[in-house]
Amino acid sequence: MRAAAFSSYGSPSVFRMMEFEDPQASSGEVRIRIKAAGVLPFDRRVRKGWTPPGLSIDFPVIPGNEFAGIIDQVGEGVNGFSVGDHVLGFTVLKSYAEYLVVNPDRIVIKPANMPWDVAGGFSGNGQGAHMALEAIGVGNGDTVLIHAAAGGLGTFASQLAQVWGASAVIGTASKGNHDYLRSLGVIPVTYGNGLVERIRELAPEGVDAALDAAGPDALRASMELVKNKERIRTMVSSDLAQELGIPSSFGTRSVARISELTDLYAQGKLHIHIRKEFPLNQAADAHRKIENGHGRGKVVLTVD
Repeated sequence: MRAAAFSSYGSPSVFRMMEFEDPQASSGEVRIRIKAAGVLPFDRRVRKGWTPPGLSIDFPVIPGNEFAGIIDQVGEGVNGFSVGDHVLGFTVLKSYAEYLVVNPDRIVIKPANMPWDVAGGFSGNGQGAHMALEAIGVGNGDTVLIHAAAGGLGTFASQLAQVWGASAVIGTASKGNHDYLRSLGVIPVTYGNGLVERIRELAPEGVDAALDAAGPDALRASMELVKNKERIRTMVSSDLAQELGIPSSFGTRSVARISELTDLYAQGKLHIHIRKEFPLNQAADAHRKIENGHGRGKVVLTVD
């Protein structure tokens, strides 16, 4: 099979198209012919030299944390899935490829109304947002602050908070993404100096919970705006969070989370914007795209 992989850490230019033996589904596994794979900050960190907890890295590395495709092999003992099923799911590595072998507890059936590009980029940010909002206890009547609300994770979190009963969602974003946020029911506010004051004007009674996907300045602003720091989480500034005493706990990915999210999508309650599609052999360009910042929605790789 072909895969986008790298044999040394570094910039996006380390990516090469490489040939690997086709993986085979063993007992208790399924093989998926990949149609699309999402491109996440997680993948970028791996490319730069970070090793996910519990793993060891051997070169060459095929990154890729989320995927969608068609089952073409079913191992002995697998129930509930058949050859030809359209699925989406999660892994840690290896989805930037033509084929992927996973356990069936990592996949769900793709909704019929979900395009392949959306499905390929659905699981990672979707579950990240779900875990974060659950950790900060978002519920009925809350005013929730989402930093980087127009990005892949922010798009999910902004909508999911409303589904879970938030009375208002305030989202930080660059000016060019404000209309997009309004289309999602989010109150937009611009990054930069005076952010805390601008948010207080929008929420004079205060902000109940905050999720940061933007960086240290956003996390510090959240500390000024949210009374209970147990109701703050960051996806990007873990060192500062530890310094400020902000909890780092989130949760674990699961089929139950994906199933809840795919059900919401099928009902028309989640709308995912695809920022850019790249063919598999342009993985380097896809990584350059997510490093630009201020992006709207998801970047995905497509596999012929």
